[in-house]
Amino acid sequence: MLGSRGEKWFSTANYSLLALFSLLALAPFVHIVAQSFSSQQAVISGIVGFWPIGWNIDAYKNVFKDTAFIQAFRISVARTLIGTILSVALTSLLAYPLSRPYILGRQWIQFMIVFTMLFSGGLIPTYLVVKGVGLINSFWALIIPGAISAFNVIIMRSFFQSVPMELEESARMDGCSNTGIFFRIVIPLSMPVIATIALFHGVAHWNAFFDAVLYLNGRDLHPLQMYLRDLILSNETNLETRAMEKNAAAIESLKAAALIVSTLPIVLVYPFLQRYFVKGILIGSVKG
Repeated sequence: MLGSRGEKWFSTANYSLLALFSLLALAPFVHIVAQSFSSQQAVISGIVGFWPIGWNIDAYKNVFKDTAFIQAFRISVARTLIGTILSVALTSLLAYPLSRPYILGRQWIQFMIVFTMLFSGGLIPTYLVVKGVGLINSFWALIIPGAISAFNVIIMRSFFQSVPMELEESARMDGCSNTGIFFRIVIPLSMPVIATIALFHGVAHWNAFFDAVLYLNGRDLHPLQMYLRDLILSNETNLETRAMEKNAAAIESLKAAALIVSTLPIVLVYPFLQRYFVKGILIGSVKG
């Protein structure tokens, strides 16, 4: 009885602390949402807390009128979709042979992949390689250099190892080729890890901005995170220029609205992949 009571107290304290930490992490986001829907006067006077004051959607209207924001949003969407699909495809094609024991030399290939997790060429050599292949100031400079992650390859390889070899052997006896086995048997059984890797790459592409700083010279290909960086730090976007001409108090509301709009897409996608996430990462890490 004492043990049961102690477990209940521990669970209550544990859940209470987790709830407290969750609220602390959520508080800044709620504050930004409240600012985005508040009046300019309320925001500039600093009285907005966790609930909008002087409710309006003028900041969102101004955000969607800005051509620079629309262009950056399109670049981020295209980068995330194309980059995630390409990364998942390449990672799967590399991880599957590494998971099959009959592939000669797979241990050496795996060693070279893991080696890149410990030692990398560095920033300048990477830039020189990207420049040497002609990707500077191109859309593909945002996708190809980081298309494959060694960590994700190890996770996916470990998951593929959990697929029974008997399925592959029976399919081969029925005349199925290696390509058919991969696409008809292995991939359908590996949706949890594929969804997990897709989530990793999708979030990374959506939030990335440093590669745009390195490889892009103009603003035409700047993703959304670069737009937000300029908006918050440099004050160089057309949106904020128009806001300053109209009313300096509108700047904070516009910043809050732009942050919410840029965060919303990835937040909406996450619930659809969440049910695969825990299973994919758990099996991949345990088998590894």
